[in-house]
Amino acid sequence: MDVGFIGLGHMGAPMARNLLKAGHHVTVYNRTPGKAEALAREGAQVASRVADTCRGDVLITMLSDDAAVEGVVFGEGGALQTLRRDAIHISMSTISVALSDRLAEAHGKAGQGYVAAPVFGRPEAAAAAKLFIIAAGADAALARCQPLFDVLGQETFAIGAKPSDANIVKLSGNFLIASVLESLGEAFALVRKSGIDPHRYLNILTSTLFSAPVYRTYGAIIAEDKNPADGFKLSLGLKDIRLALAAADAKTVPMPVASLIRDHFIEGVAQGEGDADWSGLARLAARRAGL
Repeated sequence: MDVGFIGLGHMGAPMARNLLKAGHHVTVYNRTPGKAEALAREGAQVASRVADTCRGDVLITMLSDDAAVEGVVFGEGGALQTLRRDAIHISMSTISVALSDRLAEAHGKAGQGYVAAPVFGRPEAAAAAKLFIIAAGADAALARCQPLFDVLGQETFAIGAKPSDANIVKLSGNFLIASVLESLGEAFALVRKSGIDPHRYLNILTSTLFSAPVYRTYGAIIAEDKNPADGFKLSLGLKDIRLALAAADAKTVPMPVASLIRDHFIEGVAQGEGDADWSGLARLAARRAGL
């Protein structure tokens, strides 16, 4: 398949690489051109402008926020103007429900397909093609995209014809991860201040009550007091919690825990830790405990 790929960050670069390995023709674009050099050596075509990624069957965007996606799609020479009528835009970014609805409407009016397909998984999962993909859109469009999803992830969950439903699932999932980070941080602060070994504590947790991957992955990061360089930024966690709260507000759904976590994310950003991994919520909990 002829695929355009925009956004070569910690998630996008390994995803584009996996598409290349699977034999797809991939044209990549990134605002920082240097990030495309390694992929060029592996066979990717490097575009100098957004329009040059929009000539094929599918365009995938994996970008950091609403503003970046809006610029790529609605800007001069952007995807909306340059995708052909039967092409599909797959938005794999974590974006707002409102923007996803706007994209669906705009692409539909232009005769283009639109699928929302955000993912669960960290960069190491992206590299190993082990992402979980949450996809929503028209049945025919999802069927055309499935071969790409099979390359990028270990399982695809198709949840319906309305693309923004996938974004709601993604945002609610990220809220739950943030809730785990907050609660783990508070629990680890308690056991550390009580003189209990955090690694032994983690082993007890994951061997009994909490064996899910999110507890194993982030529990180890917190127990070892790591700050992964290629992780998910705390500032992006703040962005996602704000988007979840906006979606909740639109449906008149109170989310008091999300409001608390938003304030803790703001605290971390205010203290200059916006670029740290979002598991840094645990460090904030430790500081409040005097550790």
